[in-house]
Amino acid sequence: MADGTKTPWHLWLVGVVSLLWNGFGAYDFIMTNTQGEAYMRASGMTQPMIDYFLAMPDWMYAPWIAGVWGAVAGSILLLLRMKWAVYAFAISLVGAVVSLVFGLMNPMPGLPPEMAAMKFMPWIIAIIAAALLFYARAIAKKGVLR
Repeated sequence: MADGTKTPWHLWLVGVVSLLWNGFGAYDFIMTNTQGEAYMRASGMTQPMIDYFLAMPDWMYAPWIAGVWGAVAGSILLLLRMKWAVYAFAISLVGAVVSLVFGLMNPMPGLPPEMAAMKFMPWIIAIIAAALLFYARAIAKKGVLR
């Protein structure tokens, strides 16, 4: 970099891994919204699982969009070593936390038994989003991001 701040090797590791993780989220978002039930069935979801997912309120698409696309943008911006990654990851974290809080406050009835492990996924997503924001802020403070 022009100011002599060396890009640490872990930026590339975190950036690539986060882009792969968040890229899958983007793929899932696109396929769910363009292919709908056909994609869900092809992914191994049963009809009760599909019905459960489709019961999500329409307004929950806003935090889903913020979470997924904020994370993808953050990953790309991180790899480009741009400080805007911090803001993109912050948007992603807000989306993840809103989804988590909604799920805790409004548990949708009828969770199919085969989806029991999915109770933990919003927590995992929020923790990863927080870790990516923390990482981006830390290296931005060190002057690695411009």
